[in-house]
Amino acid sequence: MPDAVWILGGHQSDFARNWSRAGQGFAELTGEVVRGTLDDAGLAPSDVDVIHVGNAFGQLFTGQGQLGGMPATVEPELWEVPAARHEAACASGGVAALAAMADIESGRYDCALVLGLELERTVPGDLAAGHLGAAAWVGHEGQDAKFVWPHMFSALADEYDRRYGLDDAHLRAVAELNFRNARANPNAQTRGWTFTEASFTADDEANPVVEGRLRRTDCSQITDGGAGVVLVGERFLSRHPGLAREGRLARVLGWGHRTVGLPLAMKLERSRDEPYALPHVRNAVLDAFSRAGVGGVDDLDGIETHDCFTMSQYAAIDHFGITGPGESWKAIENGDLEIGGRIPVNPSGGLIGGGHPVGATGVRMLLDAARQVTGRAGDYQVEGARRFGTLNIGGSTTTTVSFVVGAE
Repeated sequence: MPDAVWILGGHQSDFARNWSRAGQGFAELTGEVVRGTLDDAGLAPSDVDVIHVGNAFGQLFTGQGQLGGMPATVEPELWEVPAARHEAACASGGVAALAAMADIESGRYDCALVLGLELERTVPGDLAAGHLGAAAWVGHEGQDAKFVWPHMFSALADEYDRRYGLDDAHLRAVAELNFRNARANPNAQTRGWTFTEASFTADDEANPVVEGRLRRTDCSQITDGGAGVVLVGERFLSRHPGLAREGRLARVLGWGHRTVGLPLAMKLERSRDEPYALPHVRNAVLDAFSRAGVGGVDDLDGIETHDCFTMSQYAAIDHFGITGPGESWKAIENGDLEIGGRIPVNPSGGLIGGGHPVGATGVRMLLDAARQVTGRAGDYQVEGARRFGTLNIGGSTTTTVSFVVGAE
C-alpha cells in the first residue's frame, strides 16, 4: 500500500494584491508563500525534502521561467533541495500536488513543499486574456474570438442548452453565490467589491456581454497570487510526533487525474452519445471517490470547484453527481450549494469571487479543503465538515484533477 499523505499546513497570499503595482515579482511572492507555508506547518526549510511548483504562464506574463529554482533563490536554506515546475494550464497546481504525492507514496521523499504561483496583472487585460489563450489549441479554435476562454465556455453553455436546456439565470445565480461567499474570505480578490441587483442580470450596462452568452460576472478574475501546502508521509510524522497536533492534520483520502485532447469541439463530439457532456471529468471525480472509499457526493461536506466561468461550475454540479446530467439548475434553485445547504460549493468564493492566479488555483483549493476539515476556515467555515472534495481543470477540461480531503 502507498504511504498515506497528510497536509501539515499551508498559506495563501492576498489575492486582491497587485504585486506588479507594488514593484514586486516572483521573488517576493515566492518568499511570502514559502515562509507562510512553513510557518503554518511548524517546519524549518531544512525539513523539506522536495519542492513542486505549479505555474502556467510565467514566461508570458513576466519573462521568467525556471521557477523550480525560485524557492532556493529567496530562501538559501532550500539550496540543493530537488525542485521542479509543473505546467497544466489552470490545473498546474493540482498536477504539482499529484507529483508531490507520488514522491511521498513511493517512499522517495517524506516531506514535500507544494507551491502554486502566478502573476497575471503585469500587462493590460486584453493582452492577459491573449496570454491565457495559450492553453487552447492555438490556431485551431477560438481564432475569431476576442476573449478565447469566455468564448469556449459560452460554447459549452450552448452545448448544455442543446442537450438539456439551460436558463442563463441559473448561471447568474452561480455568480451571485460566489461573490457573496467571497465577502467572508479575508484573502478573496473581490471581498470589497460592490454589486447591485442588476449586476447579476442581462442588463447590458451593469453586466455587459464578454463573449457569446457569458457576461462580466460570469467570469473569474485576472489575479496575482500564490498558495502553498506541506505534504508529508507517515515516516515523517513518526519522526516528528509533536506535529500531529489535535485537529490540525488533514489527509488526502483520494485523487483522480484524467487528460484528454486540447479541442473543446473534439471533447463534445466524443461525448455526444454519453449522458455527461464531459465524461472524463466525471471519471476523474469517480476515481477520487473510489480511492477515498466514499460512496458518492453525499459523503462529502462541501466542494471547492473550478469556476473559471459560471458555466464550469454549472457543469461541475452534475459531474460531481449533485444532480443528474443536465439538471444542475435543481441544486441551484433548491439552495443545495449554499453554506448550510446540502453540499456547499465554493464557500471560499471560488475563482469568480476569490480570484484565479492560474498556477496557484489547484493548491489553493487543496489548502481550503484542508482548512475546512480541520475547522480552520474562519468566517467561511462549513460547520462540522469532515470531508471535502476539489475539482481543478486546465483549459477546456483538457487536464482534470480531483481530490478528496478528510479530517485526521
